[in-house]
Amino acid sequence: MTTSELACVYSALILHDDEVPITADKITALCKAASVEIEPIWPSLFAKCLADKDVGCLINAIGAAPAAGAAGGAAPAEEAAPAEEEKEPEPESEEESDDDMGFSLFD
Repeated sequence: MTTSELACVYSALILHDDEVPITADKITALCKAASVEIEPIWPSLFAKCLADKDVGCLINAIGAAPAAGAAGGAAPAEEAAPAEEEKEPEPESEEESDDDMGFSLFD
């Protein structure tokens, strides 16, 4: 995330916290007051994206979301484990065997 994007995120959060409508002009004013140079495109993009959104709900949704891999990843791993146990190991081909060369890794 660039400095411009981060400054706009913080500005939008400040505006939301003060219950002020999030507009491009207000985001620009906050960044200017903080002496942060931003690219001119970011305030308008953030203002348009957040215009019809409830920022409070977005914040709560992020904090309440379960970890992506924690619950969902455990079940498939448990199901896959028995399938792996049922497979018989394939015998090594003659090309892969160290015995053919007359030495092993630990000699």
